Amino acid sequence: MKGKIINNHNLPNTEEESICLPDTKLRRVVIVGGGFAGLTLVKGLKNRNIQIVLIDRNNFHQFQPLLYQVATSGLEPDSILFPIRKQLSGYKNVVFRMAEVTEIQTSHNLIITDKGRLSYDFLVLATGAEINYFGLNQFQKRSLGLKDIRDALDIRHKMLLNLEQAAISCDQQERDALTNFVIVGGGPAGVEMAGALGEFCRYILPKDYPEFSSALMKIFLLEASNQLLTGMSGKASIRTLEYLKTLNVDVLLNETVTDYDGTVITTDQGRDILTKNVIWTAGVKGQFPLGLATQTNKAKGNRLRVDEFMRLDGTDNVFVLGDVAAMITRETPNGHPQVAQPAIQQGKYLAKMLINIIHARPTQPFKYIDKGSLATVGKRKAVADIGNWSFAGYVAWLLWSLVHIMSISGFRNRLLVGINWVMNYFSYEKSNRLIIRASTKTNDSDK
Repeated sequence: MKGKIINNHNLPNTEEESICLPDTKLRRVVIVGGGFAGLTLVKGLKNRNIQIVLIDRNNFHQFQPLLYQVATSGLEPDSILFPIRKQLSGYKNVVFRMAEVTEIQTSHNLIITDKGRLSYDFLVLATGAEINYFGLNQFQKRSLGLKDIRDALDIRHKMLLNLEQAAISCDQQERDALTNFVIVGGGPAGVEMAGALGEFCRYILPKDYPEFSSALMKIFLLEASNQLLTGMSGKASIRTLEYLKTLNVDVLLNETVTDYDGTVITTDQGRDILTKNVIWTAGVKGQFPLGLATQTNKAKGNRLRVDEFMRLDGTDNVFVLGDVAAMITRETPNGHPQVAQPAIQQGKYLAKMLINIIHARPTQPFKYIDKGSLATVGKRKAVADIGNWSFAGYVAWLLWSLVHIMSISGFRNRLLVGINWVMNYFSYEKSNRLIIRASTKTNDSDK
């Protein structure tokens, strides 16, 4: 792909461009999304002769792999959140605007947001993914997802509120519904959540609620396929299943949920599980504004097709990164995995490529390097697939811990998480068992 300048305008602040931006004669690159892909791209373009405008609906970056620890009272939310403006401190050519992008008009190089509009020379979409309920509206209405920090806090507060209500109730059936936990989806998020809840049940419940037997709190993990962690090796799946069984997690494979009325969850095997705690980790789908999807560039999972240069099919100056991008090739018929590592590599690649385009230098296609997969199932238990090697146990857990703590933004956050993990290594104490707000989801089937 040879470099080409798409536009050659000075991008003044006009009435049409109602989001106030610094005047510049530089090319403007607008990045939508402050996740792994977006921030990696910003870092690669910092202090270059380009104006970078980063837009995100939040003013913080969240470290999604540890959301489950916030949800189970293991970490405070500010340990895995980092202010975007602090992240961009010292980046002289970068402007951050907090806004929700609602539409892209590619024919006019124009972005419409809830705070106004702005134009671009190059647009990079890194909007990530949202929870996919696969059309099961009853689960969307009554279960709790685990995709952002608000979801994690919802789970934490609802779990603690239900345990308190169970302590008050004298009705055994109501107690069962309040203390049974069902996790739908056996991927990394579901497995890690199940492991954390298993440890909570074994080590925290007896201390906080001496009136309960540990057997009162039951944890179910439902997976529609015949194995856990389908993206990892069979060995990793088998070891994960063994670890979960030691934590008394009831793993139900080849079982699909069909209905949930807020109290009883039903599966295709005719099983009914009494529960008021359903956590949905069964899948995600891409999310993006209006104006980009066409019949030819939309891929499975609500993702956008890109070419080998991460460019949106049918456009010259729009690029897509991360979970929402689908590069369909013979090697990747379903696109790259929707995890952090591809997003980070794509961000690094596109930073170099945009610089080459602006300087009219040739560029090379994107090549993803699979650095392996990791998943933890509680303290000292994890599985790892690195190249042709698959291993589990303590060493895998140490590797998982090191990789995750080094990936967190900010020294303070790394320190907070590190101290917390060191303390938890010697005990199972979770000090964040605070009920601050009610969950935003309801189990009331009439609402």
